[in-house]
Amino acid sequence: MDILSETGNRKNRFLERLSSGQILVSDGATGTYLQSHGLEPGACPEELNFSHPEVVQGMAKDYFDAGSDMVLTNSFGANRFMLTKYGHGDRVKEFNRLAAELARSQAPQDCFVIGSVGPSGEFLQPLGEVSEAEMLEAFTEQIVALEEGGADGIIIETMTALEEASLAIQAAKKNTGLAVISTMVFDKGPRGFFTMMGVAPEQAVTGLLEAGADVVGSNCGNGIDIMLEVATAMRAATSAPLLIHSNAGIPTLVKGEIVYPESSEYMAERFKALAEMGVNIVGGCCGTGAEHIRALRVSVASLVRP
Repeated sequence: MDILSETGNRKNRFLERLSSGQILVSDGATGTYLQSHGLEPGACPEELNFSHPEVVQGMAKDYFDAGSDMVLTNSFGANRFMLTKYGHGDRVKEFNRLAAELARSQAPQDCFVIGSVGPSGEFLQPLGEVSEAEMLEAFTEQIVALEEGGADGIIIETMTALEEASLAIQAAKKNTGLAVISTMVFDKGPRGFFTMMGVAPEQAVTGLLEAGADVVGSNCGNGIDIMLEVATAMRAATSAPLLIHSNAGIPTLVKGEIVYPESSEYMAERFKALAEMGVNIVGGCCGTGAEHIRALRVSVASLVRP
């Protein structure tokens, strides 16, 4: 089977699971897990794919064992702009391929590996110095390597600017046959929800879908109660598949340690509410772990989307 046929099959399997009405359970936090397993403050998370592959494999295994239908790769910041800041700008392909291969090595046959693509860390011209062509090339380099490593889909996540998210979606659609998820992060202010770049949830839905995303949604930045509000706004704007990855609340510093306040039990009830209101993929972001995913798995086990 050639690579186009194989990637097309991966996309079809993923989208068919969504269209079947099944609620897909995603994974929990990557950074929180890696920090608890030896990642030093300020170090490059993606370098662990090379230096400590057993940790990255262990993360994928823990989430799959907890009940995740899909696990994200350890590649959030593995674009050339971000890796250059760590002195690894020439290792984009290596780190991304490894990220996908390590997660794939732990994936049960009926589960999915989703390649994580975060923001470039740069602003497009004229706000910054990076051209659209340069950013498109950087995202293409990363996404193609994730596909080569065995990813079933791509998630373009934690975005704040529609222009940047659209370029990443374009890179995935033009250069792979994989399903594409795209999410943005919102803050709640006096006038409602907006990204740092002024994008409202309804605008995000429209813009991401027009760019070619198969699934849209939100991740990070908020606890589960606020995510229910974000999801309500997004679901009102579209019937397309939605994904929500919630933080375990807003962290506080307790005796020198970062503590996320929302327990697995607290979040599980609200994860179920997200699924009942029409969210197709539910999972965790910062502060969540395998215990949250186990509770989430139980809470949505009996639910099927119409």
